[in-house]
Amino acid sequence: MDAETANEPMLDLTQVQRTARSLQDSIAKVIVGKGPTVELLLVALLTPGHVLIEDIPGIGKTTLAKSLARSLGCRFQRIQFTPDLLPSDITGVNVFNQKVAEFEFRAGPIMAQIVLADEINRAGPRTQSALLEAMEERQVTVDGVTYRLPQPFLVLATQNPIEMEGTFPLPEAQVDRFLMRISLGYPDREEERTILRRHAATDPLEGLQPVASAEEILQLATRCRSVYVSPSIEDYILALVRATREEHSLDLGVSPRGSIALHQTARCLAALHGRDFVVPDDVQALVLPVLTHRLILSSQARLRDRSAKDILSDVILRVPVPVEERWSEAKA
Repeated sequence: MDAETANEPMLDLTQVQRTARSLQDSIAKVIVGKGPTVELLLVALLTPGHVLIEDIPGIGKTTLAKSLARSLGCRFQRIQFTPDLLPSDITGVNVFNQKVAEFEFRAGPIMAQIVLADEINRAGPRTQSALLEAMEERQVTVDGVTYRLPQPFLVLATQNPIEMEGTFPLPEAQVDRFLMRISLGYPDREEERTILRRHAATDPLEGLQPVASAEEILQLATRCRSVYVSPSIEDYILALVRATREEHSLDLGVSPRGSIALHQTARCLAALHGRDFVVPDDVQALVLPVLTHRLILSSQARLRDRSAKDILSDVILRVPVPVEERWSEAKA
């Protein structure tokens, strides 16, 4: 480590923790019993990156996106993907204004801060690419003019893993551009009872008020990028990634984009937990949501009914975990 890094003062992450807790408490007024999933969503917001939610209808994907947007006071848009959806329906279009005798740009729904791309795999590849280009570049170009997207900018794309008829599955190269893939899953009995009671009188979404601002999120995201990652943790991330590339059950392992994603999200997760340094538990907690969708199973693995999650779980067990008495000492 160089002298400049060694002399850095301890990073104050109190505001990151306070804001994250306020957001989690606000979202929990609507989304019941999904604390770990909400935490992953906040990690994606701070990294920043985009999230692919694979789950059946009615689980609460739209409600989760709306709850986050209202808790932040951010502009929210929902795009319902259908086979006839055009790229211009997402990015916007130039329309001729007869009063001023010139074209003017009418922004599409992508010009929001929290965008729900509902059933993204129901649109054609050209339309999917229009959204994914905006996600990657954080801008859209219409008739040669480039428009920057607002910040923060988070896309929550959903797809139904059960009903695949009439869909256009995302190519692997496009799926790899999502920071993580998550699912909500069914609530347990008591959680569902709580949901019933909350919705008995009114929609709990209506009562949500902003607890943080978009500007504050951008400031906290910058602070998260200063969280320290020791060389031994970097070696651990690289070992996990390289193990997937040498795994016989996989035709394609994790790309360098995946290792960058794991490195960046681990820093944000450490910050949410109030630490200015990353520990192995941060990395392990993010391996499945960040890396699973980046793998391509071999035909033999599919025949044996093995999943990417199974393979990554084996990799976690197989790769030695670095050991230090106190991870913060590596920074000091």
